[in-house]
Amino acid sequence: MTAIASPSIHNLIGGMWVTSTSPAGIELLNPATGEPLGNSPAGSAAEVDAAVQAAHAAFASWRTVPAADRVQYLFKLKSLLEVHLDELASLITIENGKTLAESKGELRRGIENVEVACGIPVLMQGYSLEDVAPGIDEIMVRQPLGVCAVITPFNFPLMIPLWFLPYAIATGNTVVLKPSDRVPFSAARLLELIQETGLPDGVVNLVNGGKAAVDALLDHPLIRAVSFVGSTPVARHVYARGSASGKRVQCQGGAKNHVVVLPDADQETTTKIIADSAFGCAGQRCLAVSVTVTVGEAKDWFRDAIASAASSLKVGNGLDPNTQMGPVITHASRERVVSLIGQGADQGAKTIVDGRRTNGNAGAGSFVGPTVLDGLPAQSPLMETEIFGPVLSVVHADTVDEAVAMIERSAYGNASSIFTSSGASARKFRTSVSTGNVGINIGVPAPMAYFPFSGWKGSFFGVMHAQGRDAVEFFTDKKVIVERWPKEWSRKF
Repeated sequence: MTAIASPSIHNLIGGMWVTSTSPAGIELLNPATGEPLGNSPAGSAAEVDAAVQAAHAAFASWRTVPAADRVQYLFKLKSLLEVHLDELASLITIENGKTLAESKGELRRGIENVEVACGIPVLMQGYSLEDVAPGIDEIMVRQPLGVCAVITPFNFPLMIPLWFLPYAIATGNTVVLKPSDRVPFSAARLLELIQETGLPDGVVNLVNGGKAAVDALLDHPLIRAVSFVGSTPVARHVYARGSASGKRVQCQGGAKNHVVVLPDADQETTTKIIADSAFGCAGQRCLAVSVTVTVGEAKDWFRDAIASAASSLKVGNGLDPNTQMGPVITHASRERVVSLIGQGADQGAKTIVDGRRTNGNAGAGSFVGPTVLDGLPAQSPLMETEIFGPVLSVVHADTVDEAVAMIERSAYGNASSIFTSSGASARKFRTSVSTGNVGINIGVPAPMAYFPFSGWKGSFFGVMHAQGRDAVEFFTDKKVIVERWPKEWSRKF
Protein backbone atom coordinates (compact mmCIF):
# COMPACT_ATOMS: atom_id res chain seq x y z
CA MET A 1 0.00 0.00 0.00
CA THR A 2 1.29 3.47 -0.89
CA ALA A 3 0.89 6.07 1.82
CA ILE A 4 1.06 9.84 1.60
CA ALA A 5 4.78 10.49 2.01
CA SER A 6 4.24 13.84 3.74
CA PRO A 7 1.16 15.85 4.69
CA SER A 8 2.99 19.00 3.55
CA ILE A 9 1.78 20.40 0.24
CA HIS A 10 4.27 22.43 -1.78
CA ASN A 11 4.25 24.48 -4.95
CA LEU A 12 6.72 23.87 -7.77
CA ILE A 13 8.01 27.18 -9.11
CA GLY A 14 10.87 27.39 -11.58
CA GLY A 15 12.09 23.91 -10.67
CA MET A 16 12.08 24.55 -6.91
CA TRP A 17 9.64 23.03 -4.41
CA VAL A 18 8.54 25.80 -2.07
CA THR A 19 6.23 25.90 0.93
CA SER A 20 3.02 27.83 0.41
CA THR A 21 2.83 31.10 2.33
CA SER A 22 -0.93 31.40 1.91
CA PRO A 23 -3.38 30.59 4.74
CA ALA A 24 -4.52 27.02 5.27
CA GLY A 25 -7.44 26.01 3.10
CA ILE A 26 -9.52 22.86 3.40
CA GLU A 27 -8.72 19.86 5.59
CA LEU A 28 -8.05 16.73 3.55
CA LEU A 29 -9.40 13.36 4.68
CA ASN A 30 -9.10 9.88 3.23
CA PRO A 31 -12.64 9.41 1.81
CA ALA A 32 -12.71 5.73 2.79
CA THR A 33 -11.37 5.96 6.33
CA GLY A 34 -11.72 9.56 7.42
CA GLU A 35 -8.02 9.65 8.31
CA PRO A 36 -6.45 13.12 7.99
CA LEU A 37 -4.10 13.55 5.04
CA GLY A 38 -3.12 17.19 5.50
CA ASN A 39 -4.39 20.69 4.75
CA SER A 40 -4.53 22.19 1.31
CA PRO A 41 -3.36 25.83 1.13
CA ALA A 42 -5.85 28.49 0.12
CA GLY A 43 -3.49 29.89 -2.48
CA SER A 44 -2.75 33.51 -3.29
CA ALA A 45 -2.25 35.88 -6.19
CA ALA A 46 1.40 36.30 -5.19
CA GLU A 47 2.08 32.57 -5.45
CA VAL A 48 0.30 32.41 -8.78
CA ASP A 49 2.36 35.33 -10.05
CA ALA A 50 5.60 33.62 -9.02
CA ALA A 51 4.60 30.48 -10.93
CA VAL A 52 3.50 32.44 -14.00
CA GLN A 53 6.70 34.50 -14.02
CA ALA A 54 8.77 31.32 -13.86
CA ALA A 55 6.82 29.85 -16.77
CA HIS A 56 7.16 33.09 -18.74
CA ALA A 57 10.92 33.15 -18.20
CA ALA A 58 11.23 29.55 -19.40
CA PHE A 59 9.10 30.10 -22.51
CA ALA A 60 11.65 32.06 -24.56
CA SER A 61 14.12 29.19 -24.72
CA TRP A 62 11.62 26.30 -24.60
CA ARG A 63 9.75 27.46 -27.69
CA THR A 64 12.97 27.27 -29.73
CA VAL A 65 13.65 23.63 -28.80
CA PRO A 66 12.89 21.50 -31.88
CA ALA A 67 9.61 19.61 -31.64
CA ALA A 68 11.40 16.29 -32.07
CA ASP A 69 13.54 17.13 -29.03
CA ARG A 70 10.62 18.38 -26.93
CA VAL A 71 8.77 15.07 -27.24
CA GLN A 72 11.77 13.12 -25.95
CA TYR A 73 10.80 14.28 -22.47
CA LEU A 74 7.32 12.85 -23.05
CA PHE A 75 8.75 9.50 -24.10
CA LYS A 76 10.63 9.47 -20.79
CA LEU A 77 7.49 10.51 -18.91
CA LYS A 78 5.49 7.67 -20.45
CA SER A 79 8.13 5.21 -19.27
CA LEU A 80 8.12 6.65 -15.76
CA LEU A 81 4.32 6.55 -15.58
CA GLU A 82 4.40 2.88 -16.55
CA VAL A 83 7.05 2.07 -13.94
CA HIS A 84 5.19 3.93 -11.19
CA LEU A 85 1.67 2.96 -12.25
CA ASP A 86 0.85 0.92 -9.13
CA GLU A 87 2.23 3.61 -6.83
CA LEU A 88 0.30 6.36 -8.57
CA ALA A 89 -2.91 4.32 -8.61
CA SER A 90 -2.67 3.77 -4.84
CA LEU A 91 -2.10 7.47 -4.31
CA ILE A 92 -5.18 8.35 -6.37
CA THR A 93 -7.27 5.85 -4.41
CA ILE A 94 -6.10 7.16 -1.04
CA GLU A 95 -6.98 10.78 -1.75
CA ASN A 96 -9.92 10.31 -4.13
CA GLY A 97 -11.53 7.05 -2.95
CA LYS A 98 -12.03 5.22 -6.25
CA THR A 99 -11.01 1.58 -6.55
CA LEU A 100 -7.50 0.57 -7.55
CA ALA A 101 -8.81 -0.82 -10.83
CA GLU A 102 -10.48 2.52 -11.59
CA SER A 103 -7.32 4.42 -10.66
CA LYS A 104 -5.26 2.25 -12.99
CA GLY A 105 -7.81 2.75 -15.75
CA GLU A 106 -7.55 6.52 -15.25
CA LEU A 107 -3.79 6.37 -15.56
CA ARG A 108 -4.02 4.30 -18.75
CA ARG A 109 -6.14 7.06 -20.28
CA GLY A 110 -3.61 9.65 -19.17
CA ILE A 111 -0.67 7.71 -20.59
CA GLU A 112 -2.59 7.42 -23.86
CA ASN A 113 -2.57 11.23 -24.13
CA VAL A 114 1.17 11.34 -23.50
CA GLU A 115 1.60 8.86 -26.36
CA VAL A 116 -0.50 10.94 -28.76
CA ALA A 117 1.34 14.14 -27.84
CA CYS A 118 4.59 12.41 -28.79
CA GLY A 119 3.36 12.77 -32.38
CA ILE A 120 3.62 16.57 -32.28
CA PRO A 121 6.37 16.72 -34.96
CA VAL A 122 3.66 15.54 -37.36
CA LEU A 123 0.53 16.94 -35.69
CA MET A 124 1.96 20.46 -35.41
CA GLN A 125 2.93 20.76 -39.05
CA GLY A 126 1.52 23.61 -41.12
CA TYR A 127 1.16 23.78 -44.89
CA SER A 128 2.35 25.83 -47.84
CA LEU A 129 1.59 26.67 -51.45
CA GLU A 130 3.99 27.93 -54.04
CA ASP A 131 3.00 30.62 -56.52
CA VAL A 132 -0.22 31.82 -54.95
CA ALA A 133 0.51 34.68 -57.34
CA PRO A 134 3.44 35.05 -59.77
CA GLY A 135 6.62 34.74 -57.72
CA ILE A 136 4.77 34.73 -54.39
CA ASP A 137 4.66 31.79 -51.97
CA GLU A 138 2.44 31.39 -48.92
CA ILE A 139 3.18 29.38 -45.78
CA MET A 140 1.17 28.62 -42.64
CA VAL A 141 3.10 27.61 -39.51
CA ARG A 142 1.89 26.83 -35.99
CA GLN A 143 3.57 28.58 -33.09
CA PRO A 144 3.11 28.17 -29.32
CA LEU A 145 1.01 30.66 -27.37
CA GLY A 146 3.14 31.20 -24.26
CA VAL A 147 2.11 30.46 -20.67
CA CYS A 148 -0.94 28.19 -20.35
CA ALA A 149 -2.95 27.51 -17.18
CA VAL A 150 -4.44 24.08 -16.50
CA ILE A 151 -7.13 23.92 -13.78
CA THR A 152 -8.32 20.41 -12.95
CA PRO A 153 -11.01 18.71 -10.77
CA PHE A 154 -10.90 16.11 -8.01
CA ASN A 155 -12.55 13.20 -9.80
CA PHE A 156 -9.61 12.31 -12.08
CA PRO A 157 -6.51 13.61 -10.29
CA LEU A 158 -4.05 12.54 -13.01
CA MET A 159 -5.98 11.75 -16.18
CA ILE A 160 -7.33 15.27 -16.64
CA PRO A 161 -4.00 17.06 -16.11
CA LEU A 162 -2.68 14.69 -18.78
CA TRP A 163 -5.51 15.72 -21.12
CA PHE A 164 -3.78 19.07 -21.46
CA LEU A 165 -0.22 19.20 -20.14
CA PRO A 166 1.52 16.90 -22.69
CA TYR A 167 0.04 18.75 -25.67
CA ALA A 168 0.81 22.17 -24.20
CA ILE A 169 4.51 21.50 -23.63
CA ALA A 170 4.97 19.42 -26.80
CA THR A 171 3.75 22.38 -28.87
CA GLY A 172 6.28 24.66 -27.15
CA ASN A 173 4.22 26.29 -24.41
CA THR A 174 4.97 26.46 -20.70
CA VAL A 175 2.40 25.49 -18.07
CA VAL A 176 1.07 26.39 -14.64
CA LEU A 177 -0.98 23.49 -13.26
CA LYS A 178 -3.55 24.23 -10.53
CA PRO A 179 -4.97 20.88 -9.34
CA SER A 180 -8.10 20.51 -7.26
CA ASP A 181 -7.43 21.49 -3.67
CA ARG A 182 -9.08 18.20 -2.67
CA VAL A 183 -6.51 15.96 -4.42
CA PRO A 184 -3.13 17.74 -4.40
CA PHE A 185 -0.86 14.77 -3.75
CA SER A 186 -1.26 12.95 -7.06
CA ALA A 187 -0.45 16.10 -9.04
CA ALA A 188 2.64 16.73 -6.93
CA ARG A 189 3.90 13.21 -7.57
CA LEU A 190 3.25 13.64 -11.30
CA LEU A 191 5.43 16.75 -11.35
CA GLU A 192 8.17 14.94 -9.44
CA LEU A 193 8.20 12.37 -12.24
CA ILE A 194 8.23 15.14 -14.84
CA GLN A 195 11.30 16.56 -13.12
CA GLU A 196 12.95 13.14 -13.41
CA THR A 197 12.69 13.40 -17.19
CA GLY A 198 15.11 16.34 -17.13
CA LEU A 199 12.54 18.79 -18.48
CA PRO A 200 14.01 22.31 -18.13
CA ASP A 201 13.03 24.19 -14.98
CA GLY A 202 9.99 26.42 -15.33
CA VAL A 203 8.44 24.63 -18.29
CA VAL A 204 5.88 23.03 -15.94
CA ASN A 205 4.97 24.66 -12.62
CA LEU A 206 2.52 23.72 -9.88
CA VAL A 207 0.52 26.08 -7.69
CA ASN A 208 -2.02 24.90 -5.12
CA GLY A 209 -5.11 26.64 -3.81
CA GLY A 210 -8.80 27.28 -4.23
CA LYS A 211 -10.82 30.08 -5.82
CA ALA A 212 -8.24 32.76 -5.07
CA ALA A 213 -5.64 30.88 -7.09
CA VAL A 214 -8.08 30.23 -9.93
CA ASP A 215 -9.11 33.88 -10.21
CA ALA A 216 -5.49 35.00 -10.10
CA LEU A 217 -4.73 32.74 -13.07
CA LEU A 218 -7.76 34.03 -14.96
CA ASP A 219 -6.70 37.64 -14.42
CA HIS A 220 -2.95 37.32 -14.94
CA PRO A 221 -1.84 39.23 -18.05
CA LEU A 222 0.87 36.71 -18.97
CA ILE A 223 -1.50 33.74 -19.12
CA ARG A 224 -2.43 33.18 -22.78
CA ALA A 225 -4.75 30.16 -22.48
CA VAL A 226 -6.79 28.37 -19.82
CA SER A 227 -7.93 24.75 -19.80
CA PHE A 228 -10.54 23.81 -17.19
CA VAL A 229 -12.69 20.84 -16.16
CA GLY A 230 -15.32 21.07 -13.42
CA SER A 231 -18.95 21.83 -12.71
CA THR A 232 -20.98 23.93 -15.15
CA PRO A 233 -21.41 26.95 -12.82
CA VAL A 234 -17.65 27.15 -12.28
CA ALA A 235 -16.94 26.44 -15.96
CA ARG A 236 -19.19 29.36 -16.89
CA HIS A 237 -17.32 31.61 -14.43
CA VAL A 238 -13.90 30.51 -15.72
CA TYR A 239 -14.92 30.96 -19.34
CA ALA A 240 -16.44 34.41 -18.80
CA ARG A 241 -13.65 35.80 -16.63
CA GLY A 242 -10.83 34.28 -18.67
CA SER A 243 -12.31 35.42 -21.97
CA ALA A 244 -12.87 38.91 -20.59
CA SER A 245 -9.13 39.00 -19.89
CA GLY A 246 -8.42 38.21 -23.53
CA LYS A 247 -7.42 34.59 -23.02
CA ARG A 248 -8.16 31.53 -25.09
CA VAL A 249 -10.37 29.33 -22.86
CA GLN A 250 -11.74 25.78 -23.02
CA CYS A 251 -14.04 24.66 -20.21
CA GLN A 252 -15.54 21.21 -19.79
CA GLY A 253 -18.60 21.52 -17.55
CA GLY A 254 -21.15 19.24 -15.93
CA ALA A 255 -23.46 16.61 -17.34
CA LYS A 256 -26.74 14.75 -17.05
CA ASN A 257 -26.11 11.79 -19.30
CA HIS A 258 -28.92 9.59 -20.66
CA VAL A 259 -28.88 6.06 -22.03
CA VAL A 260 -31.75 4.67 -24.06
CA VAL A 261 -32.55 0.94 -23.83
CA LEU A 262 -34.60 -0.63 -26.60
CA PRO A 263 -36.49 -3.92 -26.24
CA ASP A 264 -34.05 -5.68 -28.60
CA ALA A 265 -30.97 -4.86 -26.51
CA ASP A 266 -28.93 -7.74 -25.11
CA GLN A 267 -30.25 -7.87 -21.56
CA GLU A 268 -27.25 -9.22 -19.68
CA THR A 269 -24.63 -7.10 -21.42
CA THR A 270 -26.74 -3.95 -21.31
CA THR A 271 -27.39 -4.28 -17.59
CA LYS A 272 -23.72 -4.85 -16.76
CA ILE A 273 -22.49 -1.94 -18.88
CA ILE A 274 -25.04 0.51 -17.51
CA ALA A 275 -24.34 -0.55 -13.92
CA ASP A 276 -20.61 0.01 -14.51
CA SER A 277 -21.33 3.40 -16.03
CA ALA A 278 -23.74 4.60 -13.34
CA PHE A 279 -21.86 3.36 -10.29
CA GLY A 280 -18.22 3.27 -11.40
CA CYS A 281 -16.06 5.85 -9.60
CA ALA A 282 -19.08 6.25 -7.29
CA GLY A 283 -20.81 8.14 -10.09
CA GLN A 284 -18.25 10.95 -9.86
CA ARG A 285 -17.37 11.30 -13.52
CA CYS A 286 -18.68 13.55 -16.24
CA LEU A 287 -19.57 10.58 -18.48
CA ALA A 288 -21.47 8.60 -15.83
CA VAL A 289 -24.98 7.65 -16.89
CA SER A 290 -27.54 9.46 -14.76
CA VAL A 291 -30.82 8.57 -16.48
CA THR A 292 -31.83 5.35 -18.24
CA VAL A 293 -34.79 5.66 -20.59
CA THR A 294 -36.39 2.29 -21.25
CA VAL A 295 -38.42 2.11 -24.44
CA GLY A 296 -41.49 -0.11 -24.76
CA GLU A 297 -41.08 -3.64 -23.41
CA ALA A 298 -37.54 -2.94 -22.16
CA LYS A 299 -39.20 -1.57 -19.05
CA ASP A 300 -40.37 -5.05 -18.12
CA TRP A 301 -36.91 -6.54 -17.66
CA PHE A 302 -34.48 -3.66 -17.15
CA ARG A 303 -35.81 -2.35 -13.85
CA ASP A 304 -35.38 -5.67 -12.03
CA ALA A 305 -32.05 -6.41 -13.74
CA ILE A 306 -30.44 -3.09 -12.81
CA ALA A 307 -31.77 -3.34 -9.25
CA SER A 308 -30.13 -6.75 -8.89
CA ALA A 309 -26.84 -5.49 -10.34
CA ALA A 310 -26.78 -2.42 -8.08
CA SER A 311 -27.62 -4.41 -4.96
CA SER A 312 -24.81 -6.88 -5.58
CA LEU A 313 -21.99 -4.34 -5.71
CA LYS A 314 -19.50 -4.47 -2.84
CA VAL A 315 -18.94 -0.99 -1.43
CA GLY A 316 -15.83 -0.28 0.60
CA ASN A 317 -12.25 0.96 0.71
CA GLY A 318 -10.87 1.20 -2.81
CA LEU A 319 -7.55 -0.29 -1.67
CA ASP A 320 -9.35 -3.59 -1.00
CA PRO A 321 -9.12 -5.59 -4.26
CA ASN A 322 -12.59 -7.01 -3.60
CA THR A 323 -14.20 -3.57 -3.49
CA GLN A 324 -16.29 -2.72 -6.54
CA MET A 325 -17.25 0.84 -5.58
CA GLY A 326 -15.57 3.30 -3.26
CA PRO A 327 -16.82 6.34 -1.35
CA VAL A 328 -17.68 9.79 -2.65
CA ILE A 329 -15.04 12.44 -2.11
CA THR A 330 -16.21 14.06 1.17
CA HIS A 331 -18.84 13.84 3.91
CA ALA A 332 -20.39 17.00 2.49
CA SER A 333 -20.73 15.25 -0.88
CA ARG A 334 -22.31 12.26 0.80
CA GLU A 335 -24.84 14.43 2.61
CA ARG A 336 -25.67 16.25 -0.62
CA VAL A 337 -26.24 12.98 -2.52
CA VAL A 338 -28.32 11.52 0.33
CA SER A 339 -30.42 14.68 0.38
CA LEU A 340 -31.03 14.50 -3.38
CA ILE A 341 -32.10 10.85 -3.11
CA GLY A 342 -34.61 11.92 -0.48
CA GLN A 343 -35.88 14.68 -2.74
CA GLY A 344 -36.39 12.18 -5.54
CA ALA A 345 -38.43 9.94 -3.25
CA ASP A 346 -40.48 12.90 -2.05
CA GLN A 347 -41.20 13.86 -5.66
CA GLY A 348 -42.69 10.46 -6.51
CA ALA A 349 -39.77 8.22 -7.47
CA LYS A 350 -39.55 4.75 -5.97
CA THR A 351 -36.18 3.91 -4.42
CA ILE A 352 -35.91 0.32 -5.61
CA VAL A 353 -32.29 0.33 -4.40
CA ASP A 354 -31.53 2.79 -1.60
CA GLY A 355 -27.87 3.62 -1.07
CA ARG A 356 -28.56 5.78 1.93
CA ARG A 357 -28.55 2.65 4.06
CA THR A 358 -25.43 1.03 2.62
CA ASN A 359 -23.32 -0.88 5.11
CA GLY A 360 -20.28 0.64 3.43
CA ASN A 361 -20.69 3.75 5.55
CA ALA A 362 -19.62 1.97 8.71
CA GLY A 363 -16.80 3.98 10.26
CA ALA A 364 -15.65 7.43 9.22
CA GLY A 365 -15.74 7.06 5.43
CA SER A 366 -17.97 9.09 3.11
CA PHE A 367 -19.89 6.16 1.65
CA VAL A 368 -23.18 6.19 -0.17
CA GLY A 369 -24.29 3.04 -1.92
CA PRO A 370 -25.63 2.44 -5.42
CA THR A 371 -29.12 3.87 -5.72
CA VAL A 372 -31.84 3.30 -8.32
CA LEU A 373 -34.78 5.73 -8.51
CA ASP A 374 -37.65 4.38 -10.59
CA GLY A 375 -40.23 6.65 -12.17
CA LEU A 376 -38.82 10.08 -11.37
CA PRO A 377 -41.37 12.56 -12.76
CA ALA A 378 -40.32 14.49 -15.87
CA GLN A 379 -40.95 17.78 -14.08
CA SER A 380 -38.70 16.90 -11.15
CA PRO A 381 -35.73 19.28 -10.71
CA LEU A 382 -33.57 16.18 -10.29
CA MET A 383 -33.98 15.48 -14.01
CA GLU A 384 -31.77 18.53 -14.56
CA THR A 385 -29.50 18.17 -11.52
CA GLU A 386 -26.01 16.73 -11.80
CA ILE A 387 -26.04 14.55 -8.69
CA PHE A 388 -22.40 13.44 -9.10
CA GLY A 389 -22.93 10.33 -7.04
CA PRO A 390 -23.95 6.68 -7.59
CA VAL A 391 -27.59 7.43 -8.37
CA LEU A 392 -29.41 6.16 -11.46
CA SER A 393 -32.90 7.32 -12.43
CA VAL A 394 -35.00 4.97 -14.58
CA VAL A 395 -37.77 6.50 -16.66
CA HIS A 396 -39.92 5.17 -19.46
CA ALA A 397 -40.75 6.20 -23.04
CA ASP A 398 -43.01 4.61 -25.62
CA THR A 399 -40.78 5.36 -28.63
CA VAL A 400 -37.20 6.23 -29.53
CA ASP A 401 -38.37 9.68 -30.62
CA GLU A 402 -39.87 10.27 -27.20
CA ALA A 403 -36.63 9.15 -25.54
CA VAL A 404 -34.56 11.49 -27.72
CA ALA A 405 -36.94 14.34 -26.88
CA MET A 406 -36.16 13.79 -23.18
CA ILE A 407 -32.47 14.17 -23.92
CA GLU A 408 -33.06 17.27 -26.02
CA ARG A 409 -34.80 18.98 -23.09
CA SER A 410 -31.67 18.72 -20.98
CA ALA A 411 -29.50 21.79 -20.56
CA TYR A 412 -26.46 19.51 -20.74
CA GLY A 413 -24.99 17.82 -23.79
CA ASN A 414 -21.99 15.81 -22.68
CA ALA A 415 -22.86 12.21 -23.58
CA SER A 416 -25.65 9.80 -24.42
CA SER A 417 -25.87 6.16 -25.45
CA ILE A 418 -28.31 3.72 -26.96
CA PHE A 419 -28.50 -0.04 -26.42
CA THR A 420 -30.04 -1.95 -29.31
CA SER A 421 -29.38 -4.65 -31.89
CA SER A 422 -30.97 -2.50 -34.61
CA GLY A 423 -28.54 -0.65 -36.84
CA ALA A 424 -31.32 1.59 -38.14
CA SER A 425 -32.32 2.65 -34.61
CA ALA A 426 -28.70 3.27 -33.65
CA ARG A 427 -28.04 5.34 -36.76
CA LYS A 428 -31.16 7.44 -36.20
CA PHE A 429 -30.14 8.03 -32.59
CA ARG A 430 -26.55 9.03 -33.25
CA THR A 431 -27.63 11.41 -36.00
CA SER A 432 -30.36 13.21 -34.07
CA VAL A 433 -29.20 13.35 -30.46
CA SER A 434 -27.64 16.63 -29.27
CA THR A 435 -24.68 15.43 -27.24
CA GLY A 436 -21.02 15.71 -28.09
CA ASN A 437 -20.14 12.11 -27.20
CA VAL A 438 -22.41 9.27 -28.33
CA GLY A 439 -22.23 5.58 -27.49
CA ILE A 440 -23.76 2.67 -29.34
CA ASN A 441 -23.96 -0.25 -26.91
CA ILE A 442 -21.30 1.64 -24.92
CA GLY A 443 -22.06 2.95 -21.44
CA VAL A 444 -19.25 5.48 -21.13
CA PRO A 445 -18.42 6.83 -24.61
CA ALA A 446 -15.02 8.20 -23.62
CA PRO A 447 -13.11 9.12 -26.78
CA MET A 448 -9.63 7.76 -27.34
CA ALA A 449 -6.87 10.34 -26.95
CA TYR A 450 -6.57 10.87 -30.71
CA PHE A 451 -10.21 12.04 -30.85
CA PRO A 452 -11.53 15.19 -29.14
CA PHE A 453 -13.36 14.83 -25.84
CA SER A 454 -16.46 16.55 -27.07
CA GLY A 455 -19.35 18.14 -25.23
CA TRP A 456 -22.26 20.36 -26.25
CA LYS A 457 -24.67 22.84 -24.71
CA GLY A 458 -24.08 23.48 -20.99
CA SER A 459 -21.40 20.80 -20.84
CA PHE A 460 -18.75 22.77 -22.73
CA PHE A 461 -17.71 26.39 -23.16
CA GLY A 462 -15.24 27.14 -25.92
CA VAL A 463 -14.43 26.01 -29.44
CA MET A 464 -11.56 23.51 -29.35
CA HIS A 465 -11.89 20.50 -27.05
CA ALA A 466 -9.32 18.46 -25.15
CA GLN A 467 -7.20 15.72 -26.74
CA GLY A 468 -5.96 14.96 -30.23
CA ARG A 469 -6.00 17.49 -33.06
CA ASP A 470 -8.24 19.84 -31.09
CA ALA A 471 -5.51 20.08 -28.43
CA VAL A 472 -2.91 20.98 -31.05
CA GLU A 473 -5.23 23.66 -32.45
CA PHE A 474 -5.95 25.04 -28.99
CA PHE A 475 -2.33 25.32 -27.87
CA THR A 476 -1.00 26.92 -31.06
CA ASP A 477 -1.52 30.08 -33.05
CA LYS A 478 -1.47 30.03 -36.85
CA LYS A 479 0.94 32.40 -38.56
CA VAL A 480 0.60 32.96 -42.29
CA ILE A 481 3.69 34.14 -44.17
CA VAL A 482 3.41 35.59 -47.68
CA GLU A 483 6.78 36.06 -49.36
CA ARG A 484 8.17 37.26 -52.66
CA TRP A 485 11.77 37.14 -53.87
CA PRO A 486 12.03 38.93 -57.23
CA LYS A 487 14.76 37.58 -59.48
CA GLU A 488 16.40 40.97 -59.97
CA TRP A 489 16.92 41.26 -56.19
CA SER A 490 18.81 37.99 -56.05
CA ARG A 491 21.24 39.12 -58.81
CA LYS A 492 22.64 41.80 -56.50
CA PHE A 493 24.41 39.21 -54.34
